[in-house]
Amino acid sequence: MDTLLIFFALPIAVIIISAILEILLKNPIAVASLVFAVFLIVTFAAFDETFLIATLAYTLLALLTAFIVHILRKKCHRENDIYNLILDLIQNNNSNTESNNIGNNNNTGSNNSNTGNTGSNNNENNNNNSSNAGGNANNNYWNCGCSRCRRR
Repeated sequence: MDTLLIFFALPIAVIIISAILEILLKNPIAVASLVFAVFLIVTFAAFDETFLIATLAYTLLALLTAFIVHILRKKCHRENDIYNLILDLIQNNNSNTESNNIGNNNNTGSNNSNTGNTGSNNNENNNNNSSNAGGNANNNYWNCGCSRCRRR
């Protein structure tokens, strides 16, 4: 029974607790230090000095697990930053083309007032055509969240 506890249950518990502590503390060294302190107390309170070797092994396992979780979280965070940066660039590009089209349509808005068309209607048409990245103005529109652009 003690062999199963030492070689199976405690390592799995160390892995799970180390991952959770790494998410909370965001410091792999602090996680390993905390696991070492807890197992050191358990070593002398419940077991004998031979469990000290297992304590060192559990500390190394906790450190390894914490570093892996730390690296994975950094990677995911970097990917989210890149995704958000791309979205911001696309939205800024759309807003820049809107402001350029508004400037161009202010001159043509007075010309279209006789026919009943306003500058804002022309602006919507120009935005839909200029914000298309696929090259086909009738099929693909960027969905920037403004509810004017839509995918047909």
